Amino acid sequence: MKVTAIIPDNLVQETIELSQASSVTEALKIALVSYIRSQKIKKLGSNILNEPLEFKYSAQELRDLNRK
Repeated sequence: MKVTAIIPDNLVQETIELSQASSVTEALKIALVSYIRSQKIKKLGSNILNEPLEFKYSAQELRDLNRK
């Protein structure tokens, strides 16, 4: 998809440097993927806080099962 966006030069330059990308397009792809991943992790964390994980076995029971 082609996109035209007005982004400050210093922001683009810093993104290129931090991502070690060879082009503006590559740097923006890396930045967007990173942003999407962080938002998914944040959402997952929120879901776990609202509905905590429940474990079926205790730590000792798992050790015992693994030793069989």
